[in-house]
Amino acid sequence: MTTAHWLYVIGVIVVVLTMVLRRNVVIPCIIFSFLIGWVYKASLIGGITALFNANIVAAKDLFGIFFIIAMMVAMLKAISVTGADELLVKPLKNFMVSPLVSYIVLILATIFISLFFWPTPAVPLIGALLVPAAIKAGLPPMMSAMALALAGQGLALGGDVIIQGAPGLTAGSAGIPVELVTFRGGVLTLITGVIAIVLAWFMNKKEIAAFASSKEKEFEKVTPTAQDYEKCPECGAVLESAEEEKKLIKPEYAPFLVWLLIIGVLFVIVSMFAFNIKGGDASALLGGVAMLNITIASLLAYGKKGLDEIAEFIAEGLVFAFKVMGPIIPIAGFFFMGNPEAVAGILGEGAPGFLFDIGKIIAEVIPPTGILAGFGLLILGAITGLDGSGFSGLPVVGTLAGAMAGGNEVVAATLGSIGQIGAIWTGGGTLVAWCSLVAVAGIVGVPVLDLVRKNFVPVVAGMVVSTIFGVLFLM
Repeated sequence: MTTAHWLYVIGVIVVVLTMVLRRNVVIPCIIFSFLIGWVYKASLIGGITALFNANIVAAKDLFGIFFIIAMMVAMLKAISVTGADELLVKPLKNFMVSPLVSYIVLILATIFISLFFWPTPAVPLIGALLVPAAIKAGLPPMMSAMALALAGQGLALGGDVIIQGAPGLTAGSAGIPVELVTFRGGVLTLITGVIAIVLAWFMNKKEIAAFASSKEKEFEKVTPTAQDYEKCPECGAVLESAEEEKKLIKPEYAPFLVWLLIIGVLFVIVSMFAFNIKGGDASALLGGVAMLNITIASLLAYGKKGLDEIAEFIAEGLVFAFKVMGPIIPIAGFFFMGNPEAVAGILGEGAPGFLFDIGKIIAEVIPPTGILAGFGLLILGAITGLDGSGFSGLPVVGTLAGAMAGGNEVVAATLGSIGQIGAIWTGGGTLVAWCSLVAVAGIVGVPVLDLVRKNFVPVVAGMVVSTIFGVLFLM
């Protein structure tokens, strides 16, 4: 253990403690990246260049994730100008015939929109069009909010099997193929989600029955406070977009764009299975289809002006992606220093993977294939999720999982996926009141703290079961 190794250990501890205090960890990561570079190269200039190189290496590695998120958001914005996004989910209102059916429809619609377009755009779309119908059918507002949160910020985002932003971060930090994490993360988030969703229903059956039997399905809508917006600045933008009146442009093209979207999605899914397309190639296929759809939607809606408008859609998508993922770059840069494959591009050939070296020492004390290791990564993931992001903790759990696995990619993928579930289900999220859960609560009109309390037992139970399953059957 060199001085640089000890600096890295201190840096990790400081980062985790900062997350516990619900503060952003960008500054600690920048400071310790600089200090480690300075100490390792024994040069002030070396420390400064190492800091920059760490961010460049991380940015190069993560840009594919940024771009696919940007293109999916841009595609939804491009088709939404005609009203195609609303037309896509509007037929589901006809299925709102009972509390249980409404609960299931909300969950399935939220999962679909969240998997392909990210949970943030799903909240105002589902909340504005389907939640009122669900409440009218007898589903309490709190259960509607739980359905949105558990399905979108939990189940869909926890695995992120389509866009692959989360598994891409975890796998990149662990130095393993993304498809290994995508599969395991998908299985674990499915187990967590099914258990949480089912438990949430049965634990609240009395409230559901009481609300459904009431003569008037009215409720007192709660407006988020200024403090809630401070905790989650992007939530204010989500709520504003849901409240503003949208002027449709050439709505006659909306049905065509809906079918074009459906056919494109089916083409991607069928091609992935038929031609065994995985990982980055699957993301490239999805992103390419999205770009073609953006082009067609822009030209149909705006004609020759579409040549200019398409640039706006892509710019909006990129702005969204960098707002969500941008702060991850310096965090990932610091943790990439812990990976022996990535650190060479930061500190030069022969540089040690600091966290991997430390992980080998930990693995001698804690076997990486046991229950203790599994729950250790779950708890670490949940702690990193306390900052309200969920994604900022993925470089931590990914790098540590790779370090503890000692070169075993299957073990690294399983441990990383468990940590990913802990981070995103907690802070992505369903268990903290200062994350995007504020937007869900604001759209439906329920107190965000009450929503957290209702989510707690079902989500924790789901994460515990999925962790045990992962340790027993996925390693």
